[in-house]
Amino acid sequence: MKEENKTISWYFEGEKGEFALNNPHKTSGLYFPLANESGMMSSITPLLGGDIKTSQNTFLMAPVSVGDLHSSNSSRNFWLNIDDNLIWSATGNSLKQKLSASEKDSDESVKMEAGFLWQKITRENRAIGVRSEITNFVPVNDDKVELMRITIKNIRTEEMRITPTVAIPIYGRSADNIRDHRHVTSLLHKISTNKYGVIVKPTLSFDERGHKPNSIYYTVQAVEENGGAPLGFFPVEEDFIGEGGSLDWPEAVLKNSTNYCEKDNNIDGYEAIGAIKFESITLKPGETKSYIVILGINHNSASIEQYIDSYGNISRFEKELEKNKEYWEIKLSSVSFNSSDKNFDLWMKWVELQPMMRRIYGCSFLPHHDYGRGGRGWRDLWQDCLALLLLEPKQVRGLLLNNYGGVRFDGSNATIIGAKSGEFIADRNNIPRTWMDHGAWPYFTTRLYVDLSGDLEFLLEEQVYFKDKQCSRSRETDAKWSSAYGSNQKDEEGRLYKGSIFEHILLEQVTAFYNVGEHNNIKLEGADWNDGFDMADEKGESVTFTAFYGSNLMDLSKLLISIKEKLGIEEIEVAKEIMILIDSISGKIDYNSVTEKNNLLNNYFKLCIHNISGEKIKIDIRELSKDLERKATWIINHIRKNEWIENSEGFQWFNGYYDNAGKALEGDFPSGVRMTLTGQVFPIMGGVADEEQVKKIIAATNKYLKETKIGGLRLNTNFNEVKLNMGRCFGFAFGHKENGAMFSHMTVMYINALYRRGFVKEGYEILNDIYKHCSDFEKSRIFPGIPEYINERGRGMYQYLTGAASWLLLTVLNEVYGVKGLLGDLMLEPKLVSAQFDNTQVASVFTVFRDKKLNIVYKNEKKFEYGEYKINSATLDGEVLELKLVNNSLIIDKEVVDKLEINIKHQLVVELN
Repeated sequence: MKEENKTISWYFEGEKGEFALNNPHKTSGLYFPLANESGMMSSITPLLGGDIKTSQNTFLMAPVSVGDLHSSNSSRNFWLNIDDNLIWSATGNSLKQKLSASEKDSDESVKMEAGFLWQKITRENRAIGVRSEITNFVPVNDDKVELMRITIKNIRTEEMRITPTVAIPIYGRSADNIRDHRHVTSLLHKISTNKYGVIVKPTLSFDERGHKPNSIYYTVQAVEENGGAPLGFFPVEEDFIGEGGSLDWPEAVLKNSTNYCEKDNNIDGYEAIGAIKFESITLKPGETKSYIVILGINHNSASIEQYIDSYGNISRFEKELEKNKEYWEIKLSSVSFNSSDKNFDLWMKWVELQPMMRRIYGCSFLPHHDYGRGGRGWRDLWQDCLALLLLEPKQVRGLLLNNYGGVRFDGSNATIIGAKSGEFIADRNNIPRTWMDHGAWPYFTTRLYVDLSGDLEFLLEEQVYFKDKQCSRSRETDAKWSSAYGSNQKDEEGRLYKGSIFEHILLEQVTAFYNVGEHNNIKLEGADWNDGFDMADEKGESVTFTAFYGSNLMDLSKLLISIKEKLGIEEIEVAKEIMILIDSISGKIDYNSVTEKNNLLNNYFKLCIHNISGEKIKIDIRELSKDLERKATWIINHIRKNEWIENSEGFQWFNGYYDNAGKALEGDFPSGVRMTLTGQVFPIMGGVADEEQVKKIIAATNKYLKETKIGGLRLNTNFNEVKLNMGRCFGFAFGHKENGAMFSHMTVMYINALYRRGFVKEGYEILNDIYKHCSDFEKSRIFPGIPEYINERGRGMYQYLTGAASWLLLTVLNEVYGVKGLLGDLMLEPKLVSAQFDNTQVASVFTVFRDKKLNIVYKNEKKFEYGEYKINSATLDGEVLELKLVNNSLIIDKEVVDKLEINIKHQLVVELN
């Protein structure tokens, strides 16, 4: 479909990632996050729509889905009655302004500016002679408030008489009540006014399973620029809009009503609005007047008027805005890139922000993310830690340790993380199921931590196991378990059982190894990374994640030897029950036999249905390493032999899955070629695919999955079938979400895999395609950053809260710039193509490694392409380093890094030749 609405793109202003966009209101579906780390979460649009909340049950403005952004009249509005003969919305939300917005020669121009984390909208109406500038942000402190400054300027040549009125609907309850008792819950509203605004405190938190007294206050307060109080209030929405009126043409503003109430007024049982009227004033030509609005969600009444003291004049507002900018600038200062494309470098700043946003918002609470009730899933938790290791490494050790408390003794895990550290819940929908990929991610993240820190001792730290009624990977329930037992595994003596972090990792890998279907690949169970593959729990198998587990097992076998050599440990302790899974020691079985594998796993499950023995056994590290290597080698050979396919056109790739009929998912079919990107990623990344196979996979991927109009690779080809024996995703229209969209997360992991295997040119091409598409506003229609996916029309969808951001940051730092850790040592292996070096043939990256600030500069004076250059020399703060090269990687011992001063930026210059 051809788009008629032509606009220019956003563009960066300055060097800090701040950007601007002209006429943003002419693009649908735009929104921006405003938040702090104390739990205040807002979404805001160019028309100041969106919502404000602190949880699923505490929304100040009504919760919005993306469709509401253009259909709802609810917004943070600021009205002007001008000269008693016309009304104008400073936010563009009057009926007349909406009607004229699409006119080519509109009298109104709009500019949006935004940064970390604030938004400013400047709106000018030349015909009326008025300009507004509205800035919104959330202070970076413990207060649950959003601040809004409105500055009105007279751009006429004569005086202008204005009467301002704030108008922000106060929803004041749970998101559940949008459809569940919407009107009934308005009857709970106790509405009052104080000197500065409108307060809503519902009597109850409405829930037919059990109503509870409410303790939350929802407030909209406003002051003049010098702290002056308003004239009065229209706290009831129906009174404000009038009979037959609407939020975009309210009677109280239209008639300049004097029928307002003053402070200390109480009205109960209606939909509320923070409609706050100020004294009429006369603005001379060029004169301005500012107002401040404070939107709060409070647990006590005392803090409500304290907000006026904290934020209620221009100087305080400006001070908090500067604190906000400084805070997020510092948060995003741990990594920065400097390449030939300065826009790419600044774009990556917004990518760096995204994992922080997901930690605050979870996977809910932005307009596209209109599902769930907050919180993150198990997979999200570990993948967000990837970015935290690079951006905020100091806190990660404790997070990782707590995270392992969510592992069950059967090798599965809790799927939802609670609000408190170490709090885990079985499933948000209380549906017992297991995602087969969940055991693979913790080790991947932990290995990154160990490589960056050298903290092998972490693997020997002890942690509890999660326990609920689910056991045997959710196939059975523990009849003896009740909530009185608690949520941690106990032994036969009733004591909490703790095992090492290594033991947790081991359990996750080896239980998966034996949990195979009829084709001897690991069972798909409830789904894997692709949540849309959720209808093949009986005979479904995930070949691609079998490859992931295989690479984990191989790497873990090598890490065991490092533990032995570096820590001087000959034996490692594991729970007695686990020994049955180490069959090379306890009694070898035939890995080619599905029956033998399943029987062994079932025998293990019988040992840990309720309590476990609590006994531990020491295993020789070398023997354990050999066992894991044997398992890994079997997986590699099995997949190479049995899952490599060739179609009628001569293209070759890996079959990634089996459906619920036990049939291979990929290859030639009457409806067309079926191929998945996911099926190729982990065999490449983990070394299951040999070099020739990688080349053939790239050729097949380019043939069947590459699509220019969506900026990258499709997640799958069009199966032309609602495939009910595989998953819900095949019910989606092709080209959307998990059915053939450019799903950023998996595409970025594919890029990462290509870089890891040395296919840099191919990886860079896709990386550049994604960046170019996302930053082309005419195509993507999104602000800077990477979305969850790009749909069939090329539009970016589900922005900000995506695991793709963590993986993209990891890929650019670790693979493109080649800055990695190796058991605590610094390893440099640049994979920059010549186009990424600037006009002085330099590319650099700033990062923090072992608490030391390093500016790593690569010089490519001869303009070599990747594959032509190697590291020729290196200096650290001007001193020549002894070259310690391993497979073309420069290794700098951690002792060298540790001697550096901690608060100084150190220059590490690497010459390429």
